[in-house]
Amino acid sequence: MSWKAFLENQAQLPYFITLQKFLEEEELLGKTILPPKALRFNALKLTPLDSVKVVILGQDPYHGVGQSHGLSFSVPEGVKVPPSLRNIYKELAQSIPEFKIPESGNLEHWAKQGVLMINSVWTVEKGLAGSHAGKGWETFTDNVISEINNVQDNVIFLLWGSYAQKKSRLIDLTKHNILTSVHPSPLSAYRGFFGCNHFNQVNDILIQKGKSIIHW
Repeated sequence: MSWKAFLENQAQLPYFITLQKFLEEEELLGKTILPPKALRFNALKLTPLDSVKVVILGQDPYHGVGQSHGLSFSVPEGVKVPPSLRNIYKELAQSIPEFKIPESGNLEHWAKQGVLMINSVWTVEKGLAGSHAGKGWETFTDNVISEINNVQDNVIFLLWGSYAQKKSRLIDLTKHNILTSVHPSPLSAYRGFFGCNHFNQVNDILIQKGKSIIHW
């Protein structure tokens, strides 16, 4: 199955119909919903289902205008690198000697190599963190993870923080790999994200499985 077929299937389900109705009503009230509609499923567009090698799960899109473009932790060109991504870059620089911390926070080049970067909640109202939690996106994300679990093999799931780690119940460990650590946010990164070595471990696993590595 492709993401297109998956989305068409989800669109018929009651939870998704209710979710879309909620988003339409919010827009009619004049609220700004982020990311923009055209970028809402950007992660699926950039990383086709049959190309997924790695899944990185975030929680909520950035709620500042211009920050969110549909990839967890990533921001468009020209936007200041957010704190959690700065810490991801620090860990990369510590663990991969040749890695140079970029000025850009745009991670589309990861997505195009098979790194699916999704949030558990896919939209947010401008300026209101967490405002679209509990509206149905969590079910959608569970279904995305279940689809990958069912149709793919040897995918590596990076579950950072307790929220993301709850998704491990959806993943068959006889088929896939899970790497866990605390969240890379400034509040927790020093409690185990720094030094987790996940990015090297991902490439080691990919090599073992006969797949091409990710050029972080």
